[in-house]
Amino acid sequence: MAVSLKVNIGGLEMQNPVTTCSGTFGFGPEYAPFMDLNRLGAITVKGTTLEPRPGNAPPRLVETPAGILNSVGLENPGVDSLITTTMPYLRNFQVPVIVNIAGNSLEDYQELAARLEGVPGISALEVNISCPNVKKGGMAFGTDPCAAQDVISGVKKNTSLPVIAKLSPNVTDIVAMAQAAQAGGADALSLINTLLGMAIDIEQRKPILANIMGGLSGPAVKPVAVRMIWQVSQAVSLPIIGMGGITNWQDAVEMILAGATGVAVGTVNFINPRAAIEIIQGIEGYLEQHGYQDVNEIVGLAWKRQQG
Repeated sequence: MAVSLKVNIGGLEMQNPVTTCSGTFGFGPEYAPFMDLNRLGAITVKGTTLEPRPGNAPPRLVETPAGILNSVGLENPGVDSLITTTMPYLRNFQVPVIVNIAGNSLEDYQELAARLEGVPGISALEVNISCPNVKKGGMAFGTDPCAAQDVISGVKKNTSLPVIAKLSPNVTDIVAMAQAAQAGGADALSLINTLLGMAIDIEQRKPILANIMGGLSGPAVKPVAVRMIWQVSQAVSLPIIGMGGITNWQDAVEMILAGATGVAVGTVNFINPRAAIEIIQGIEGYLEQHGYQDVNEIVGLAWKRQQG
């Protein structure tokens, strides 16, 4: 009997638990030559703002021993381009589309939600209140529980779509942030965005990134992500999309066992564009090997077993 990989992320039905991390998969067409996009659980597109953004000045990427630092700064063509160019293309596929939205102000988020309401093909909104690479908005909302609650509440008022709050790990108490998002009406959570970091060129004796600091992603952050998923999944009732350093199916299973209902594949896309497909296959194989019939059986199983 084939195992079931279907999951429900706060009202978003997915054929399997694997989506892509915003900012690592473009808007979808960039990866179509390497995989059948229909096989994904969902596509999460690059962060979208009201107006086009050029992003930060280069250099804005630095390779680290176990990941990368980036300070891209939400470069994107704006919401009008998403509606008129990206979505008509993505509607050719039978896969849910999650649109990641970012703004400088509460009003920006509200207007984005309103503009995207009713656009065919969009299945959910991921609210980015955690980007460390912009001077306004982003992480400023994601490190203040009251501000986070206000943003999520404002978005909810302007959309009928499931709302996923993408939280920052750059906080002292991730549970308090998750509870604030839940109080604002979030339907699900994404954990985690990048960790704030920096690198210095010792020959030039100055920061490598033009933006000085950037977001650390890749395998180095995975233990932080697993820990936060573990904590949050026991404290709130919202389903979680786990992300942060997933490079193979074993990493994905670890996050599911920690409490994630879904997982998002990010930085590894840059070195293995088929990683998401391989991870879907690996999760299915793991379930078969261990006698599970449904992926939902293992969500949070690591802490559930500890509790007896």
